[in-house]
Amino acid sequence: MYARRLIYFSSHQVTAFNWQAGGLSDEGSFDATEAGRQCFAKYLAHHSKCIFSILANVSEEGFHIEMIPFLRGADRSAIIARKLGQIFFNATLTTSISLGHEKSRRKDERIMLAALTNNELFAPWLDALARAGVALAGIYSLPLLGPLLLRKLGVSDERCLLLTVQDQSIRQSYLEKGELHFSRLVPLQNQGIGGIAQIFATEARKLQQYLVSQRVIGRQQPIKAYLLAHARQTVEDSCVDSESLSFVIFDIEDCAHRCGLKALPPDTRCEALFLHLLATSPPRTQFASDRQRHDYHLWLARSTLQGAGAVALCACLLWAGKQLHFTYQTNQEVEIIRSEAGLSQRRYDDMVATFPPIPTSNESLRRVIDRYHELEQGSSSPEYLWRAISLALRGAAAVEIDGIEWKAIPAQSSRTAADADGARRSPLPGASETAIVHGRLQLGQESNPRQVLAVFNRLVEALKRDPKFQVEVLQQPFDVESGKSLKGGDPAVEDQQPRSFKLQIRRAIGS
Repeated sequence: MYARRLIYFSSHQVTAFNWQAGGLSDEGSFDATEAGRQCFAKYLAHHSKCIFSILANVSEEGFHIEMIPFLRGADRSAIIARKLGQIFFNATLTTSISLGHEKSRRKDERIMLAALTNNELFAPWLDALARAGVALAGIYSLPLLGPLLLRKLGVSDERCLLLTVQDQSIRQSYLEKGELHFSRLVPLQNQGIGGIAQIFATEARKLQQYLVSQRVIGRQQPIKAYLLAHARQTVEDSCVDSESLSFVIFDIEDCAHRCGLKALPPDTRCEALFLHLLATSPPRTQFASDRQRHDYHLWLARSTLQGAGAVALCACLLWAGKQLHFTYQTNQEVEIIRSEAGLSQRRYDDMVATFPPIPTSNESLRRVIDRYHELEQGSSSPEYLWRAISLALRGAAAVEIDGIEWKAIPAQSSRTAADADGARRSPLPGASETAIVHGRLQLGQESNPRQVLAVFNRLVEALKRDPKFQVEVLQQPFDVESGKSLKGGDPAVEDQQPRSFKLQIRRAIGS
């Protein structure tokens, strides 16, 4: 995991802090000289894999409130960039903060434009960061952390002043509705608590008079000034309330407890408190450009990919663990089934051992049983043929049946018979049954041969309507062959004897 380091930037020196496990540790200060910058470059070379954040507390800064039309996206960004270029000419470290929209019909947006105006002051230190290739998370201004500090302290005034001591200066900020509107830095000549208390009282009144002159607040409008101090009683003696200005003093140790700072500040200076707020809750607005934060963006992308990979790896490990557990359970079930199967086999063997001996082997008995099943499946009844012949004889009163010869032919015999007489009959697959029908045609004295043949043909056609049958005429009522003629004066017809016929009907069993 990447370590985080914070840099406190002032006009005369730079101080580096290590942020680890919620605590700050001082790692050295570097003066604003060539020797100090060289030491700072060596420090960066030893910590090139860390994430750096800069907290700037300088007097060369500007704040300006503007009103812009209600816009979104690229249009809003373009007009803010143009305003920043017009107000802070040549300033490279700029930002903007939205202060909300007007409630009128146009819904114009109020924005505060801010800039760190002294480019030469920051340039050598930023060049050292760029040469070291470290990831710069952002450049933050100390007054932008004032609203967060007041929220931590539970202050929710409509308008208020905030005065704190940092380094060798006093920071004075004016906040309205929880947002910073103005801030300035005043040098601190007397470092004693008495001098700090006196400057608190004097500078708070000066800032209140300045806001009145700028018509930011009314002349008699009451306003509170919140002070962070170490020796509270001494400050209270110097800061006396008036009709328009009242003082609220917070003990700095109590503030450190509320903000979660582990190491309590030894005096009234608030650098550690603001650095802790920057590490735990950095503001959304900062002054570094995208080019200066390029390495940080790469770190974010790399961290995102690594995080996604770690999540995927954990998911794969969980899935593999689940599959391993499932495999273990399956193997346990298989072992249980095997043991039950072995127990059942032993019980079966014990039961078989009690059976009386049979006169043949198990293999021979199995073949006999298989043959029995084949014969049972191949056995058939002439019921189907009888029913079909009965249906064909309906309405044929002239037909008399003398007899029916029925037999069932096994599958192998059926194929052999078909091969032997294949030119005359088509083979039937598998077992089949055959019925030879012997009958006579008795039409009476007025009939002629053509009428007799017509009755016979109707009988044959009725039998052939069943697609399961193969009907073959073995003997016709008359000898009708090609080359012979059938005459009405034939003596055989005139004899008026019943005409015999013979039909063969075949059907595949199971069809």
